[in-house]
Amino acid sequence: MYDYLVKVATTPFINLEWWDVVGFVGQVVFFGRFVIQWLASEKKKRTVIPVAFWYISLVGAFITLLYSIHLGKLVFILAFSLSSIIYIRNLVIYYRRRTSRKGLQFAVDSPVAEDDMGNESAD
Repeated sequence: MYDYLVKVATTPFINLEWWDVVGFVGQVVFFGRFVIQWLASEKKKRTVIPVAFWYISLVGAFITLLYSIHLGKLVFILAFSLSSIIYIRNLVIYYRRRTSRKGLQFAVDSPVAEDDMGNESAD
């Protein structure tokens, strides 16, 4: 194990293959979702999950899925393809709710508040 860690730590990044760069980019994008969620929560002074979180999750998962397919690792292919379904579903829920709330807000003409996910909702 130690020899493996030394090898990984000392291998120059110059020898990276194109697909390795794709994998790194996917992981960086995927990690970016946590930064977005953290910054949104800091701004609101409470825990929120902005819609950008789901978009970044989807993009990062898709890039990493491509890398997983290239590697041919079924575990990662399943993980990133199945999680993408959840991200897409959350976006569908967000836009359906947003569309229905806009009509309700207009009809009721009430002030708009935000729920814990940072989505607008009529009180």
